[in-house]
Amino acid sequence: QVQLVESGGGFVQPGGSLRLSCAASGFTLGDFAIGWFRQAPGKERERVSCITSSDGSTYYADSVKGRFSISRDNAKNTVDLQMNSLKPEDTAVYYCAADPRRLICRLGRSNFSFWGQGTQVTVSS
Repeated sequence: QVQLVESGGGFVQPGGSLRLSCAASGFTLGDFAIGWFRQAPGKERERVSCITSSDGSTYYADSVKGRFSISRDNAKNTVDLQMNSLKPEDTAVYYCAADPRRLICRLGRSNFSFWGQGTQVTVSS
């Protein structure tokens, strides 16, 4: 059974950092493109970052570029999202998602095949 589980969310003050982790069971994350998404109340889901399965190319939304970093740990079968210089507007439920299509990151798509349950990130003073 394919399952994705996010962890690492929480409450942090503006300017702080959090590291989210996406763990997989039932499949090898390295074989899939992995995306991190977020959705704030009343807003549409936004793709925050994406990492390809083929060459590890990374993609970021303009709103997080320079502050967030996505990385793989194939030994642990996880994909992490390091979030620095957090702002109140980063508050949202963060989801990781996986998809076998090689070009999904490059094409900016968000219709990933497998999704986790999400983890809450709250940035507030």
